[in-house]
Amino acid sequence: MNNSIGNTARLLGAGLRALLVLTVVCGVIYPLVVTGIAQAAFGNKANGSEIKSGGQVVGSALIGQRYDLPKKDPDNADEAAVPDLKWFQPRPSNGLGTNSINTQYQLLVSGATNLSGDNEKLIQQVKDAKEAVVKDNSVPGYRVDPADVPADAITSSGSGLDPQISPAYAKLQVHRVAEKNHLDVGQVERLVADHTDGRVLGFMGEPGVNVLKLNIALKELTQK
Repeated sequence: MNNSIGNTARLLGAGLRALLVLTVVCGVIYPLVVTGIAQAAFGNKANGSEIKSGGQVVGSALIGQRYDLPKKDPDNADEAAVPDLKWFQPRPSNGLGTNSINTQYQLLVSGATNLSGDNEKLIQQVKDAKEAVVKDNSVPGYRVDPADVPADAITSSGSGLDPQISPAYAKLQVHRVAEKNHLDVGQVERLVADHTDGRVLGFMGEPGVNVLKLNIALKELTQK
């Protein structure tokens, strides 16, 4: 009996010591080492690829955001905020809009609409989006040809959170942004060119324009 109790006590003691050691190693030391390496070698990425403007974090390079005018009545849930057309606009954020709440680049959930290509609701969304793009970007002296509207201007990305637009969509918005901000079209065109990212390693993916970075540069240009 005494031997049995003693063996049990030793086993319990060994188990508790192992638990304590593994807790310290795996739960404290390892996370601290990995976090330290990440902060030292990849600080910006480890912190969420933050983008700063005026010394403040204004967003992430990995997550899109909307540029809307404030609602006239913030307490009116039925009133929709409208695009603030002095800024470059991102892709539509209709991912999962048919069966969830992610219609405003909200981070609670991400995903595509899951609507088929022949779905009447999706077809109508695309038609309405194209009409809005043509109307919003047609300014005195420049009219958008509906045939020139790129796909990313009227459809959401697979995640619904894409931070980039195509160079074609950015260029389509140049005349409107220049007119709204009282800038020369050439200035805005150079801004887009300077913020167009090429393919990764020269051959992977497609060129893109990060809308947040572009709008920060636009803000700095208008404040000069």
